[in-house]
Order: sequence, then C-alpha cells, then structure tokens
Amino acid sequence: MGTLVKALQMIGSQYRSRGLSSFLAMNRLQFFAWLRALVVKLFSFGKIKSSIFFMQANSTIELLGKRSRMRIGKYAFIRKNASIRIDHEGELELGDYAFINDNCNINCVNHVSIGAYTKIAPNVCINDHDHNYRQAGDDHLLIGQVTIGEHVWIGSNVVILRDTTIGDHAVIAAGSVVKGHVPAHTLFANKREKRMIPIDPESASSPVKESV
Repeated sequence: MGTLVKALQMIGSQYRSRGLSSFLAMNRLQFFAWLRALVVKLFSFGKIKSSIFFMQANSTIELLGKRSRMRIGKYAFIRKNASIRIDHEGELELGDYAFINDNCNINCVNHVSIGAYTKIAPNVCINDHDHNYRQAGDDHLLIGQVTIGEHVWIGSNVVILRDTTIGDHAVIAAGSVVKGHVPAHTLFANKREKRMIPIDPESASSPVKESV
C-alpha cells in the first residue's frame, strides 16, 4: 500500500511540474518501459527477482548461465540500448532507484552489485572479468567482482574493471578507467595529459618485410 501511495505522489508531482502534454508523453514512455521490463522478467523463468522496474527500447538482459541470477530493486530504471549480460554463475544486483543511462554495457560472470540511488551516465562499461590473453584454450577468464555503493555518480564513458569497489557517495569523473578501491565520498578522476607523438612518414609508409 505504501508503494502505491508513493507512486501516486510521484505522478502528481510530475503533472504539476511538467504540464499535461509533457506529462502524458513521459508517462506513455514510462508505461511501455514498465511493460517491457515485465515481459523480460516473465521470460527469465524465475532468474530475475524484482519489484517494479523499467527498461526502455532496445535494452536487453541476457541470463545465459544455468545458475545466472539478477535481483532488481524497486523503481530501478534502465534506459535505451543498454546491454546486460550475465553468464556462468553470475549474479547481478541493482538497487532501489538505481539508474542506468543509454548505451551502457554490464558483463557479469561472477558478481556485480550496484547500490541504491546510484546513477550511471551513458556509455559506461562494467566488467567483473578480464580475458587472459596468455592462456590458450577454454579457461581464459580472469574472474573478479565489482561492488558499487549507494548514491554513487558515474560519468559518461567510464570503464570499470574487475576487482573494483566504489564506496557510497563517490563520484567517478567522465572518461575514467577504474580498478581497485575508491573510498566513499571521493571524487575519482584519471590524470589526463596531452601527448603529441611525432610519426615518421617514411617508416609509417614503408612496407613490412615478411620473413620466409
């Protein structure tokens, strides 16, 4: 009952702030996003445990492993063209009111956790594993995990690698590559510097000699 009251309060607030036409357009999109999420949940055959959540057009959730699982908190929102792929024994947790923007990619084979109220900007890539290019054969994954706390802001074009923990209320600057521990209440930014490396036109255009 409390969830319904809160939903009605949100609808009333949107109507007052946006006006009738914008309110109707936005809620039409919201309805189809909810319907799409419901269909995805139904066809997961019990692998997705969730409350009400939303998923916009062209976003996908793939649970490819026999024991792959996903838990989605209430009012989590996944925007357009996001790809979430869970394989092997992977488990992905998406907290209440978490927000994933357009064109994000999450690849999970072990464990990825994204806390409540965390917001992820467009074009973010999150992986809990790497490919071991030194290892031949099928056993080529270096498996870890990713834990992102609550109320975290992640900027556009960020790459988050395996064995990363980001504390609550941290901010990850756009374009950063993150691996390791980011403390809570911290702004993380990779050092950016311009490098101009001359290219020798002769060596660039000369043919590569092949040994026989």
